[in-house]
Amino acid sequence: MTTATDTLLNVLEHCDMVEIDGLHAFEFSLDEIDNLHIECMDGRAAKHWEFTPAQIQAATFDPTLQSWLITGDSGEHRLVCLTAFRGDNDDEDASNDA
Repeated sequence: MTTATDTLLNVLEHCDMVEIDGLHAFEFSLDEIDNLHIECMDGRAAKHWEFTPAQIQAATFDPTLQSWLITGDSGEHRLVCLTAFRGDNDDEDASNDA
């Protein structure tokens, strides 16, 4: 859940997966100057988006749809930032219980 004080940049730095315009991105990254790069497949077509730090900063959060609206060179896009569930992979605790 995103709070009103979160920025898209902060949320991106802590999320595990991104959905853009209803497509799950197989790869997304922030480069050294915080440009956002997103890649995904739409059927057999590879799609790629790039957003500048200014575009990321101008993005707005839609609390109703729990998503971000970001405007890039190709128009407006809807981003959903997702966090994966993680299990504790600490085998040491399991051996102590035995």
